[in-house]
Amino acid sequence: MAESVYKVIELIGTSTDSWEMAAKSAVDRAAKSLRDLRVAEVVELDLQMNDGKIEAYRAKLKVSFKFEG
Repeated sequence: MAESVYKVIELIGTSTDSWEMAAKSAVDRAAKSLRDLRVAEVVELDLQMNDGKIEAYRAKLKVSFKFEG
């Protein structure tokens, strides 16, 4: 098996609907400009609020992809 190297970056996705949609938006956007996405690990979930009401769900992810440089 050939050896490979993967790069890990951190992304934050947002959604007005859910944490799942926030994570999906981050992965979907990353897939538009990065090739060979391998793993996305949710490392933190939080909320953006205004006057005590939820405005946005936020998901922080570590995403890995095959490093070709």
